[in-house]
Amino acid sequence: MVAYCGAVADDLFKALADPTRRTILDELTEKSGQTLFEICSRLSMKHQLGISRQAVSQHLALLEAAGLVETRREGRYKFHELNTAPLRQIAERWLVADTSGPEKGTP
Repeated sequence: MVAYCGAVADDLFKALADPTRRTILDELTEKSGQTLFEICSRLSMKHQLGISRQAVSQHLALLEAAGLVETRREGRYKFHELNTAPLRQIAERWLVADTSGPEKGTP
């Protein structure tokens, strides 16, 4: 189980390490359910990123492998949705309830 969690965490951190992928996640936060065309358009117009459609598709594939993006198909369209569950799992991994009261040095 620990090895599996480590591999999942590695994929997650690798996905988050790239600024373009973080920008894609920002865009999906603002408007979830976008197609590849919409994401490419927003990256180009809003962020002035001159990135090919193929490169965006590869970034999305890595985000999907890390569990941060989920897709659904409707006809010939593929919609990309943000999934924040992996982020919560990583945060909960290190967050523990503090039952000892206020930390030393805090008012």
